[in-house]
Amino acid sequence: MTSTGFIRPRERADGIEHLGQHEPYPRTQLSTNALDSTILESYAAHMSCTASDIDGRIAARIRGLRVERGLTLDGLARLADVSRAMLSRVERGESSPTAQLLGKICGGLGVTLSVLFAEAETPASPLARRADQPTWQDPASQYVRRHVSPRGTSSSVDIVEIAFPPGRSVGFDRQHLDGADQHIWVLDGVLEIQLGDEHFRLEQGDCLLTRFDRPIVFSNRTERPVRYAAIVSHGAVRP
Repeated sequence: MTSTGFIRPRERADGIEHLGQHEPYPRTQLSTNALDSTILESYAAHMSCTASDIDGRIAARIRGLRVERGLTLDGLARLADVSRAMLSRVERGESSPTAQLLGKICGGLGVTLSVLFAEAETPASPLARRADQPTWQDPASQYVRRHVSPRGTSSSVDIVEIAFPPGRSVGFDRQHLDGADQHIWVLDGVLEIQLGDEHFRLEQGDCLLTRFDRPIVFSNRTERPVRYAAIVSHGAVRP
């Protein structure tokens, strides 16, 4: 059974930051419309689960992690700085949470997004075929994240591939994850990162080490998709 999942893109009145006020960087000669659209369409071809399927899996995973930590709904809501009502809707699978909201919940749980998307009780295997790598689409920014690294191995490192649409951004609060860090490695395109008070413009091949001790905003101000990898290290002990 494949664990690939998909939330179909849809319009939202909130949670999407359009960057039209910024001038896009010039395209290169190799950046054609066909190439740009193929980058994101190639991900959609492997996505089959409905939004409700994915929402249900996320709900169960959050609820399970919360119970493991002995937290009540009120307790996690306080730690994550979200309303109890919103958290309750997410845990019941009645809401399609954005990446930003999931980042807040992960901060309250003391885990990274990659840990959240790792399915519980997954049989261990050293090999992860592309067709079996779970994917998820943020309903706000519409970026697509693919969990590349094999699951169930108890490795302290996760590898995630992200396809980020043009003109979008997504931000995450400080998450207080002691010992954890991530390398952001741009595979194609130009990615801008606001890390606390620091600003970085990453081009193809550039790699930036970040920790979870400051707010971070990822932005694609160009007219083509950006593809990058996040290599997340959980430290000596995986949560």
